Amino acid sequence: MVEVSFEFFPPRTQRGRANLVRTAQRLAGFLPTFYSVTYGAGGSTRDRTLATVVDLREAGINAVPHLSWGGDDEDTVIALVNEYLGLGVDRIVALRGDVPSGAGLARTVRHAEDLVRLIRDRIDAPLAIEVGAYPEVHPDAATAQADIGFLKRKVDAGAGGCITQYFYNAEAFFHFRDRCRASGIDVPIVPGVMPITNYANLVKFSDKAGVDIPRWLRWRLDELKDDDQALRTFGCEVVTALCQTLVDGGAPGIHFYTMNNAAPTAEIARNLGL
Repeated sequence: MVEVSFEFFPPRTQRGRANLVRTAQRLAGFLPTFYSVTYGAGGSTRDRTLATVVDLREAGINAVPHLSWGGDDEDTVIALVNEYLGLGVDRIVALRGDVPSGAGLARTVRHAEDLVRLIRDRIDAPLAIEVGAYPEVHPDAATAQADIGFLKRKVDAGAGGCITQYFYNAEAFFHFRDRCRASGIDVPIVPGVMPITNYANLVKFSDKAGVDIPRWLRWRLDELKDDDQALRTFGCEVVTALCQTLVDGGAPGIHFYTMNNAAPTAEIARNLGL
């Protein structure tokens, strides 16, 4: 059986957090390995991420946090990790994190590799650490091979698994996976998948993240952009086919970027027989 996990972002209000608990419960029937909660640029959602994890775990949901260094010192980061451990969290998604708008790359002096190493050096408790991976190359990487080199360093620092940025070309994932294996990266690499529900938002997110929307797909989505139902039906078909190709090709699981919306992810999961 294919393992699945679901990603949420922390809502801004208590009502939003209560709604998110219900969303998570709607997805519980697919028996996810975990639900992850994102961490805003520069640690901007630190408190909301923690509060969301607390809410979900109190509802019996295995929520785990994303974590980036942000502007915190080492002791503050470790104190936060220990707080999560006290909640029963046994997994963290360690990322460099987005740079706050207008801050420039100079603002980010700590990378995911540094965060993984810090946690491994100062935390004795069993803790799985996932890191990000980029089948279509991180936007800040100088070359594709340099990007794989950075991933290797994160794994060597103590990461036990990778979750990729979303993509819509299965061959990009398989090619990336093979290059990672050839470079000595032997931990599980789980593909991230983004359901398609809104054309304008997808283009905006993808252009910012360096994600390629294949030309044929972009044109078809543009044709359907004024018909919400037709776009969602087509998007579900495309992403279901992508997931099936990934599973057939040996992907160890699927990580769904839900955007806090259960229905599109649930429909794809049902189509896959999950």
